[in-house]
Amino acid sequence: MSVTIGIDIGGSTTKIVGFVDETMMTPFFVKADDPIASLYGAFGKFLSQENISIGDVDRVIMTGVGSSYLVKPIYGIPTGRVQEFIAIGLGGQYITKLDRVIVVSMGTGTALIKADKKNIYHMGGSGIGGGTLLGLADKILKIRDVNSLINLAYDGDLSKVDLLVHDLSRQDIPGLPPDTTAANFGRINDMANASDLALGILNLVFQTVGIIANFASKGGDIKDIVLTGNLTTIPQAKSIMSRLSDLYSINFIIPEHSEYATSVGAALAYKHDVPIEKIE
Repeated sequence: MSVTIGIDIGGSTTKIVGFVDETMMTPFFVKADDPIASLYGAFGKFLSQENISIGDVDRVIMTGVGSSYLVKPIYGIPTGRVQEFIAIGLGGQYITKLDRVIVVSMGTGTALIKADKKNIYHMGGSGIGGGTLLGLADKILKIRDVNSLINLAYDGDLSKVDLLVHDLSRQDIPGLPPDTTAANFGRINDMANASDLALGILNLVFQTVGIIANFASKGGDIKDIVLTGNLTTIPQAKSIMSRLSDLYSINFIIPEHSEYATSVGAALAYKHDVPIEKIE
């Protein structure tokens, strides 16, 4: 067996995936309090989970902000580092089986990558992301756990938090359904409860990311927008992005294994003509 392993060491999690030829093994993640400790922890857990030995691993390719801390090969295995934006693009293409896409990586912040058959490049990004979500939840609701925020938001009512189009105009506005958000948190008052605020925070972050992606799609004339990263696992993401898909006539896609796209792209980098930095 010859296994290629891709590892994405982020600010909060380390994600790992393995490939045998074109077949992907089951990916998983570990918490990344310390980048090197989480790297070796994820690597050891992967070998145990897949019942493979170090000798079965042909190469390890890393990416992500934490990968800069590794200065020597992992257990003597040929080890390399690939630019994160390239890994995001390759991973988004692989998990959707689409050649021409904009890949939106929603992590602590947000990055937008255009990927086609010829090029992968960073279009730009935003500081709005998971860090924003957790920061607002902490300051507004004193909640520091994302699962608690998600559960609280299920009973939320956006009309008690956001100013909607029908609040501003009695007449229909072409292209803007009456329940479209006109101003996030623009209608907040004393009647809004914790659930309303929780949903408002989620809606603010996902709508902002979606609108930025819409503008990027217009510049690149691409309708398929692949959403990746940890935020895609939040259940409310699908419904919020679906509404934006209808509003802007674009296709937001949250594919299976969306949170592992960057580690998938890292593992596949060796098969593409992209620069890989050797770690020796």
